[in-house]
Amino acid sequence: MLRGVIGLVAVVILLVGGYLAGGFLGLYGQHRGPGEITGAATPAGVIAGRQAAQTESSKQVGVAEPKQILFGDLHVHSTYSTDAFLWALPLNGGEGAHPLADACDYARHCSAIDFWAITDHAEASTPRRWQETKDTIRQCNAVAGADGDQDLVSFVGFEWTQVGRLPEEHYGHKNVIFKGLEDDEISARPIAATGVATDTIRGSAGFIPAIVPVIDFSNRQNYYDFQRYMDDSRSVEACDKSVPANELAPDCFESATTPAELSKSLDEQGLDPLIIPHGTSWGFYTPPGTTLDKQLTAAMRPEKQPIIEVMSGHGNSEEYRPWRAIEVDTDGNFLCPSPTADYLPSCWRAGEIIRERCSAEGQDDAVCDLRAGEARQNYASLGVAGHITVKGEAPEDWLDSGQCKDCFVPPFNHRPLTSVQYGLAITNFDDPGNPRRFNWGFIASSDNHRARPGTGYKAVDRLRTTESGGPAAPRWSTATHEDEEPAAKSEPISQEQAIAQAGFGLAEMERQSTFWTTGGLAAVHAEGRSRGAVWDAMQRKEIYGTSGPRILLWFDHLGADGGAETPMGGSVGQSASPTFRVRAVGAFKQKPGCPDHTSGALSPERIQSLCAGECYNPSDERHLITRIDIIRIQPQKEIGESVDDLIMDPWRSFTCVPDQAGCTVEFTDLEFEGSARDSLYYARAYQEAQPVINGNNLRCEYDADGNCIKTNMCYGDYRGDRSDQCTAMKEGRAWSSPIYVSYEAPQAAAVE
Repeated sequence: MLRGVIGLVAVVILLVGGYLAGGFLGLYGQHRGPGEITGAATPAGVIAGRQAAQTESSKQVGVAEPKQILFGDLHVHSTYSTDAFLWALPLNGGEGAHPLADACDYARHCSAIDFWAITDHAEASTPRRWQETKDTIRQCNAVAGADGDQDLVSFVGFEWTQVGRLPEEHYGHKNVIFKGLEDDEISARPIAATGVATDTIRGSAGFIPAIVPVIDFSNRQNYYDFQRYMDDSRSVEACDKSVPANELAPDCFESATTPAELSKSLDEQGLDPLIIPHGTSWGFYTPPGTTLDKQLTAAMRPEKQPIIEVMSGHGNSEEYRPWRAIEVDTDGNFLCPSPTADYLPSCWRAGEIIRERCSAEGQDDAVCDLRAGEARQNYASLGVAGHITVKGEAPEDWLDSGQCKDCFVPPFNHRPLTSVQYGLAITNFDDPGNPRRFNWGFIASSDNHRARPGTGYKAVDRLRTTESGGPAAPRWSTATHEDEEPAAKSEPISQEQAIAQAGFGLAEMERQSTFWTTGGLAAVHAEGRSRGAVWDAMQRKEIYGTSGPRILLWFDHLGADGGAETPMGGSVGQSASPTFRVRAVGAFKQKPGCPDHTSGALSPERIQSLCAGECYNPSDERHLITRIDIIRIQPQKEIGESVDDLIMDPWRSFTCVPDQAGCTVEFTDLEFEGSARDSLYYARAYQEAQPVINGNNLRCEYDADGNCIKTNMCYGDYRGDRSDQCTAMKEGRAWSSPIYVSYEAPQAAAVE
């Protein structure tokens, strides 16, 4: 009897052990494909109706021969991106895979945008995934109809996801988007960035412990498939970097260390795609102390990046501020700056947390002052992961430190020296006779990781239309503070020690969760609905971005004496004071639910699962434009000139009379001629407030002096109310591309 029981136990152990071993070896995982596009094209009559309404609004503000304004999203991820797949897992409260086909149906029928691009992270791409990506985008485009009459233009792209551990190594993220759909018009393979992102994916055994499929047995296939995904990602052999890109085998893994290397590879393949920086000031991964200056050198080829993404679901990277997260002395040492009335450095807050704990232990003020100073320095020296120098820290301890308090939906830990405005204010003087500057056009996009392009049409479904989420239960948390006892003394941690804790545990994921929004939209003034027309508008930089609403916006430089007008994105040279005109019309107010044609294209179940039962569903009434701001930036004229006085935001502000037809303003820069310096101008149009998910970020409670004394964060994980949309009323806005005006000294009159 006993022998039989022992034998049975042994058999069970062998079976369980064999099963666990099979899971560890990746025997059960299956490839997650691109999914199936189910929706038909939007009826031509619906598209014509939208265009007719837009044309009527254009003419009401005096646009005699309007181009079509088309709205799109050039920054979208599916489960072919590692972070998207990871966040979709049940342990993170995810709903499962978000394949490429979902993005096509969502763009066409939920958000009803006009164009979009898939930009999955190159770091996890494989030849199979890249082929499936191209094939699916071709299928999505084929549904759209004949070129020129398409309901939706779809582009192939990838994201070059570069993260440097130190400021001098950091270049940030760039989307690479191709015009055509044929193989010879698209890179042979996505090009990854070397460094943290790639090392984490290709060098790691995985992001989840092997025991997870057993603990969460009913969802085991999701975890096995994720392990298969990781195994496939690591299985692709690295390309030989000594071989030109056009001579490489198509099935190797290619990487580039800098933007210059990225551009070189694309050049070697005979390609000229759009390279679009994004999330430039997002402090989630940008080391404090990073600036855009090193990307303005000739070697980095800034001319290859003509467009920048001003805002996404990660926040608004537009605005410059004079405060700093850290200071750098002449020897390159990182120091912690003192707080100001409008900014509390996180390194300073680290010192206060330690001081409070030290005092609670009964230590005298001198000891606590010393410990606070050490804590500030330890945080400043470590950079992005500085919070882990405070043992046992909790998200609430940090109050609103590190955050821009007066920015519009800012990114987490906003870095002003990588903001769009800072980039436009700096000049590279390496060649004194030919100073180099950024010359960007503006867009916005979503950066959605759930295969949902154009999510900003309604403030609904926070856990699908934003990146909000997190551990579904405490046992799945990767936060560094969960198992630590709060310490009353900070200990220094080196970059190497921090890297040993690689993964999202180095980032403040919980505080970050309250900064996710639905993101923005790209808008183009196009000659038609064709692929070429959309692409040409982007090349001209006759483009703008919005925070989500479909605001109509025109910004023009008016030629002297009735001369030719120059639209947004253009450049002119003159000596006389320039005159400009801005016209803006509010977005249509939204009706609940979905329009009838959506119900005819998607099943009720798919409308609910994909669109959350809410689609772009415009009424006949528009939101009112409330005001128009003009931002003027005068780029550096000499080496070392402070940018603080060169960025005027706003330089001019105009209040609009409430009118459904929109708002028009004209202005002249009477200071231009006397200043004798180059200037650029862009318009920011505002419409009446609507609910915005995470519009108030940390939701602070303030004392009488305006200091944050308590946060009420909108968690997406087990600590929060996942049904709470966490909305706040915010004015929607649109950013025009700048118009660049070069000062040209007047010619001396000829003497007879």
